[in-house]
Amino acid sequence: MEQGRARGTAEPSQPHAAGRVPEQARGEHTHSEPPAPGPRLVQRHSVRGQILDALRTALVSGELIPGEVYSAPALGTRFGVSATPVREAMQQLALEGAVEVVPNRGFRVSRRTPRELAELAEIRALIEVPVMLRLARTVPAARWSELRPLAEATAAAAARGDRAHYAESDRAFHRAVLTLAGNEQLVLLADDLHRRSQWPLTGRPPTRRADLVADAAEHGALLDALIARDLPVVQSLVREHFTGAKG
Repeated sequence: MEQGRARGTAEPSQPHAAGRVPEQARGEHTHSEPPAPGPRLVQRHSVRGQILDALRTALVSGELIPGEVYSAPALGTRFGVSATPVREAMQQLALEGAVEVVPNRGFRVSRRTPRELAELAEIRALIEVPVMLRLARTVPAARWSELRPLAEATAAAAARGDRAHYAESDRAFHRAVLTLAGNEQLVLLADDLHRRSQWPLTGRPPTRRADLVADAAEHGALLDALIARDLPVVQSLVREHFTGAKG
């Protein structure tokens, strides 16, 4: 990755792709907008992808507040880039349902409800529980042991109370488990549902460190059960993991 700043770098406009948010959705007005944190420099290497990752992190951490409107120019200043890659990243988030387009102003962070989170948890359980039970019967213990560092990474992030890094390591653990099923579409679908389930709820305080630690501990316990091929415990742990709707 190149080590230069991306400040002031402009990217050429791209033609509309299928499903892309219309051009008139671009927001240029920054009035009545909550103040953004201090500038963050983004290294130049697929700037749009880096901005997208940074925005997703800001969503999970609660830096981008549900219900508030943010303009591309203001966010571009925050990240030290032009408004163009920010618009493109926010358009992707709009397609994912994380933000809503506000014509001539920018993008509003979507408000989430407990019911939405419960529905996502139910769908994830319907997908992942049977897959993990099948894997528990067929995957050798040595393969499960190889995933131990990923579980430890979630525990370390939880112990620090780092919600953004916990969200990333949590998804990495689940992706690694589901990858063993050999179904790429399954992994992509489950990861999208997982990411959406991590967006904060409207009016609810950030997840406590103790909850993150308890959630991370379930990963280690799940690996122990998978290694032992203890199917009842595997099923119970996975269902409880989703019922808690913590990750």
